[in-house]
Amino acid sequence: MKRYFAVLLGVLTAIGGFVDIGDLVTNAQAGARFGWSLVWVVLLGVVGICVFAEMSGRIAAISHRATFDLVRERLGPRMGFLNLLGSMLVTLLTFIAEIGGVALALQLVSSVHHVLLVPFVAAAVWIVLWRARFSSIENVLGLMGLALIGFAVALWQLGPDWGELASTLSPGEKPAAEGWATYAYFGVALFGAAMTPYEVFFFSSGGVEERWTRKDLGVMRANVFVGFPLGGLLSVAIAGCATVVFLPQGIAVETLGQVGLPVAVALGKVGLAVVVLGFFAATFGAACETGLSVGYSLAQYVGYPWGKLVRPAQAAAFHTSLLGVTVLAAGVLLTAVDPIMVTEASVVFSAIALPLTYFPILVVANDPDYLGEHRNGRLANTLGTIYLVIIGVVSTAAIPLMVATGMGRG
Repeated sequence: MKRYFAVLLGVLTAIGGFVDIGDLVTNAQAGARFGWSLVWVVLLGVVGICVFAEMSGRIAAISHRATFDLVRERLGPRMGFLNLLGSMLVTLLTFIAEIGGVALALQLVSSVHHVLLVPFVAAAVWIVLWRARFSSIENVLGLMGLALIGFAVALWQLGPDWGELASTLSPGEKPAAEGWATYAYFGVALFGAAMTPYEVFFFSSGGVEERWTRKDLGVMRANVFVGFPLGGLLSVAIAGCATVVFLPQGIAVETLGQVGLPVAVALGKVGLAVVVLGFFAATFGAACETGLSVGYSLAQYVGYPWGKLVRPAQAAAFHTSLLGVTVLAAGVLLTAVDPIMVTEASVVFSAIALPLTYFPILVVANDPDYLGEHRNGRLANTLGTIYLVIIGVVSTAAIPLMVATGMGRG
């Protein structure tokens, strides 16, 4: 019974923890402008994150070592440093966006400007990173994130013409007023939002922290192959709500409040309060995960003690790095930069950095010295190779599309 409960808890946590500020904003923006014609990108990204999360989880369970520890050893310090630098910069940018997202969520319920809330949010995130147990961060905030199911309920309550809505699933049903370059840009952004690098860093490092073994492979795979896809359906529901409410009116989504507006239309103040709780949980949980991911990556590359289960006095450098990146993130947000703009940039740069994250995972997952009989089989290698090609194309196209479309505003 305890094992079944672990599976259920893990799946629920994966559902609630899948959506972060990037998914919230990007899916709502895409739905408001393109309907469901970009849902195929979300599904493509969900399959991709499942493929690579399973590899990283398997690596952690069999080798008992986390991603960057093995990357440095397997690819060498120079290649490892390149991967570290690119991945850390993107994860730091995402960390800034997530702290800004928490401040925006609190602004919705307090009417206090988000800039004034940033120092308190940053302090709260750092205290949680310093004092809270790993399982508490993952499970409590992940379960609270299930409040975002309110978007699925709202979409049903809005009572759309399901046949008409389903007809927009075809890329050919893109609104005529939108150019193909802008369509492709939002496709890159959605792909980057679904396959953010920090997810695999946090997932594999968490497996090492929780001392996964071969016996935990089944639970890990259930979390990945059930929880992540169901979490992806929340992203589709967010896009669907924006499609029904905003697309016919030609309204673009530019604030977090607008993301939740369709729920208020469908379910009233109570429904809105529920999803705002989901906003807070999703962004706060992702802020903790991205902050830890920056600390994990640096510590694993350099080789100093790290982890939530290590006493702070024994992992002083790790905890100092967490404090440093939290102060840096707060400092950036205190310049009054728009957190939504930071979010938009973070998902695109996530797409750019994807090869630096996923190529090493594919290499290590094929190494018999680390995984023995649990190395990749034919299916995992086929999917991994296909996605590596897709990732390469997306990464190459990201900057030209960002410039050509003015970050989707052209």
